[in-house]
Amino acid sequence: MARLLLLPACLGDSEPELVLPASYLPRMQHLRAFFVEDVRSARRFLRRIGYKVAFEEVLFVELNEHVRASSLEEVLRDQGVDEALLLAQDAGVLSEAGLPCVADPGSLAVDWAHRKGVQVVPFSGPSSLFMALMASGLNGQSFCFHGYLPAASRERMARIREIESVSFRKCQTQIFIETPYRSQAMFDSLLECCRDETRLCVASSITLPDESIHTWPISRWRKHPASIQKKNTVFLLLA
Repeated sequence: MARLLLLPACLGDSEPELVLPASYLPRMQHLRAFFVEDVRSARRFLRRIGYKVAFEEVLFVELNEHVRASSLEEVLRDQGVDEALLLAQDAGVLSEAGLPCVADPGSLAVDWAHRKGVQVVPFSGPSSLFMALMASGLNGQSFCFHGYLPAASRERMARIREIESVSFRKCQTQIFIETPYRSQAMFDSLLECCRDETRLCVASSITLPDESIHTWPISRWRKHPASIQKKNTVFLLLA
């Protein structure tokens, strides 16, 4: 029976052998089909980790924000892929960064695999969300991940106040992310609308040479603001 391997990727330009399991590459060398977010970056990553197969022999199915489909069957039809061909072999879901299907596309492929009776095999690897939570010192017993908050300033600050209120009521860590070019704006909004005593962890460039993870009360952040523009950052808040 075919299997679907869930394959993590590096979180940036970190050395693959430092963050990916030793069993990773030998287990994926036989794969000739991948579900990816972007074919070009997937090819670059595969070559970087020593994947030897000629790409002319490899099937890539794209799953990203431009794919508007309710099922993988619909995606395969739209991209002209024979479902029977996929079911006859092992395939991989390759993340752009970190773990597949966690703040990352790929769940359509996993849902399809479960419905078709295909074994799903998750690999361990770096996850900016869970590594940030581990290093934050905040509540790891109860937490909620929100993904991206609104981009517009007014809506973003309203959402932050709502999240802070939930955190206070439930003593629950709230986790969210932002695109690198809006990381600084997110941080500035947090300083503007959160309570002095609310604790905020700012975790940037995890696993990279300029990694920075600090958890301080908002009052201290106001005195020593972070400079995180264009950095991949995870924000964790506990009121």
